[in-house]
Amino acid sequence: SFPAGSGLVAFAAATGVMPLDMPESVLVRFKGKRQPGVTLRDLVHAIPLYAIKQGLLTVEKSGKKNAFSGRVLEIEGLEDLTVEQAFELSDASAERSAAGCTITLSEESVTEYLKSNITLLKWMIANGYGDERTISRRIEGMEAWLANPSLMRADKDAEYAEVIEIDLSDIKEPVLCAPNDPDDARLLSDVAGEKIDEVFIGSCMTNIGHFRAAGKLLEKQPAGSLKTRLWLAPPTKMDQHQLTEEGYYGIYGRAGARMEMPGCSLCMGNQARVAAKSTVVSTSTRNFPNR
Repeated sequence: SFPAGSGLVAFAAATGVMPLDMPESVLVRFKGKRQPGVTLRDLVHAIPLYAIKQGLLTVEKSGKKNAFSGRVLEIEGLEDLTVEQAFELSDASAERSAAGCTITLSEESVTEYLKSNITLLKWMIANGYGDERTISRRIEGMEAWLANPSLMRADKDAEYAEVIEIDLSDIKEPVLCAPNDPDDARLLSDVAGEKIDEVFIGSCMTNIGHFRAAGKLLEKQPAGSLKTRLWLAPPTKMDQHQLTEEGYYGIYGRAGARMEMPGCSLCMGNQARVAAKSTVVSTSTRNFPNR
C-alpha cells in the first residue's frame, strides 16, 4: 500500500511508471501467540499503543513526535494472515502518516487469495461484467504467478529507522482509539464505564465476516432492545446481497439497526451523520474531527 497524490497517480496512469523516493522504514515485529478475544483490529491499534510506550509517538499536537511519518511501515510476524486481513493493517498505515506499508505473508495465503480471485473473475466474465479482455489479462497474470510463486522479503542485514516489537501474549484485551485521534490508543479497561450513544459497523476496514458476527450477536437480542443507535453499512453491494441471501438483513431489522447503503457511509460522513456531541464506537479508523 503506497499512497500517492492525484498528480502522481495521473502520471502513473499515463506512463505506466510511478517514481518513488524510497524513504526509511520502521519495522513492527509481532511475536508470540494472539490471546483469546483479541482481534486483528486490536493489533492495528497496538502499533500506536506500543509506539507511545517507546516514546516514538505522542498524542499532543504541540511538539508532536511521529516516527512513522513519511516512512515505510514494514510489518513482520503475522505471516499466517489472509490477504484480506493484511489489508486491515496496511490500510491503517495512512493514520500513522506513513509513506507506505508492507506486510510479510506466506505463499499459501497469497495463493489462496489469487485462486479465489480467479474464480470470481471467471464468474464476472460468464455474467457479462466488465471488459472480457481486460479481466482475462488479469487472470493470466495471476495464473502466471501461481505457476512460479515468489514473494519479496527484507534483506537479512536491512537497517531500520526504528524497530517496534509487540508480544502478542501481552495483549489481553481490546485496544481502542479515543476521540478524535487515531494516535490516541488506549486499552478497553482505560475507557470502561463511558456511556456509548451510537455504534457504527462499516467502512472499507470491514469485511462480510464482521457483519455475520454482528448478526450472530444481534439474533440473541430481544427485538428493539438495543440501548444505542446502531448503524450498519456493508462495504460493497456484493456483501449486501450475500448478507440478504443469508438472512442477516432480517436479523438487523428485527434488532432495530439502521441500514445504510453500501459504501463509506459514516466514515466519510457523505450520506448521514451521528448526533452532535454523541460518543460513538466505530469500526472506522479515521476518527478525526467531523469524520
